[in-house]
Amino acid sequence: MIDKPSKSTALVVGGGTMGADVALLLARAGCRTIVMESSNARRQLLPEYFVRGMTDLGYPQRADKLSACASLDDVAWNEIDLVIECIPERLDIKQALFTELARRARPDALLTSNSSSFPISAIAANLASAQRMLGLHFFMPAHLVPLVEVILGAASNPAHAETLAAFMRGCGMVPVIVKRDLPGFLANRLQHALAREAFAMIDDGVATAQDVDNAVRFGFGFRFLAAGPVLQRDHAGVEVHTAAAATMYPSLSAATVPAKALRDKVAAGKLGMKTGEGFFQWTAESAAVERKRYDDLLRAGLKLIATELPKIDADEK
Repeated sequence: MIDKPSKSTALVVGGGTMGADVALLLARAGCRTIVMESSNARRQLLPEYFVRGMTDLGYPQRADKLSACASLDDVAWNEIDLVIECIPERLDIKQALFTELARRARPDALLTSNSSSFPISAIAANLASAQRMLGLHFFMPAHLVPLVEVILGAASNPAHAETLAAFMRGCGMVPVIVKRDLPGFLANRLQHALAREAFAMIDDGVATAQDVDNAVRFGFGFRFLAAGPVLQRDHAGVEVHTAAAATMYPSLSAATVPAKALRDKVAAGKLGMKTGEGFFQWTAESAAVERKRYDDLLRAGLKLIATELPKIDADEK
């Protein structure tokens, strides 16, 4: 069973962007972390990425907590306390992987999935190990966004969720326990509720994409760094927000399909930075500048709320 991060060993299955960043946050807390990545080309890039990432996080000495392997056959399974799956979003390959994990892992090891699309109940279907399987959903970039969702499936043991949440707090993360694995879990349901209204207003010509972004970033979204929507009601007055809700809710979008603005972009192959155009135009250079700006602001935000985040044991820093 997992203990404090500095006393535990984790296996991250999948060394893509998400998996590699999850490994960084684990190692930052002193957790010995193995990344299994089957692609030789990608695996060869990981050591340099780990050294650079741990240096950027301020824990260069902990880069030696990280290693990579090519196959599940290369893993010393008796040492693994926690498995985090970060492979592509296909239910069939996730189910096949967890069948293998259940066979190989120690009976007390926790088996988790970072899936944002599939409930852990579906991944765990028909597996005897379902009680020790949980969703563990991070947000990109995983080593800079503190939130992590610990999600219970229908068969998950709630005690395992509490243990996993405590472990993630030891990694300096802010875990939330999601007691039912609804589509989108907790944070993405909230995010998509906002996005539905945002894109509905773009469809209706109420505001431009840039103005929608500005309204969120420099208006109510700016306050979210200090207080979430529930605490905000106490700040402003519950009755004020209740009255406003009664006025606005009848006219809010209740669409059951994605907005036309989104569907049209997908149909045209304009998928964002990866294709050079989405709602905005991108070159390789401008995308790199934007990603750096984005990451730099996230780092600055972390510094602002550092006193409210769980502390990471820095004995080996």
